[in-house]
Amino acid sequence: MNTGAIILGGLIGYIFQRLLNQKLQTSIMQAIGVSVMFIGIAGALQHILVIHNGQITTQGTLMATISLALGTLIGELINIDEKFIRLGKWLRLKVGSKNDSQFVDGFVSATLTVCVGAMAIIGPLQDALLHDPNMLFTKAVLDGVIVAIYAAAFGLGAVFSALPVFVFQMTVTLLAVLIHQFLSTSMTNGIALVGSMMIFCIGVNLLFSTKIRVANMLPGLVIVVLYVAVA
Repeated sequence: MNTGAIILGGLIGYIFQRLLNQKLQTSIMQAIGVSVMFIGIAGALQHILVIHNGQITTQGTLMATISLALGTLIGELINIDEKFIRLGKWLRLKVGSKNDSQFVDGFVSATLTVCVGAMAIIGPLQDALLHDPNMLFTKAVLDGVIVAIYAAAFGLGAVFSALPVFVFQMTVTLLAVLIHQFLSTSMTNGIALVGSMMIFCIGVNLLFSTKIRVANMLPGLVIVVLYVAVA
């Protein structure tokens, strides 16, 4: 469902791209950046802010800082971002779009947006263990809309984000029984917090044309699980 929704949404967005001039594509890309930033902010605040005795306090900031810092260090050492870029370039050649300068950017940005976050893990877990696909259905709808917008701005590369999503979620589903034993509520909340911060960084890249190597932050999702386990 998730993979199919991404493909369908991406193709619809790609078709409409042909109706947009460069000015409109730039404006849409900026709008995507703002939207993705607020998606990340909302997800992060949901797990950072706590109301206690009528007062708003924060939690998890140290955990998020350590997880992102150590995760980025590991990611930079093994250069995950470069591997994503190579995969995008390989796909671009395979589909005959070697002259499409935005193919790789669309693939990497869309892939990170739809793969990073707690829903990408918890959805397959609930489906495999509880036979409850509702979260996956919700994520499928959201991802279809998000990738449609990405494809309208970046082109065909965004559609191919369906491939990493399929591989990632299928792996989680197949290993669900083993993974579920080790994932507590605190761990999934930590994944959601760190993942939302990464999504915010994706929005910053889109809006300001910067180059935060978000893919190199991905090990932080593992670090946060280990942090909660030993805390």
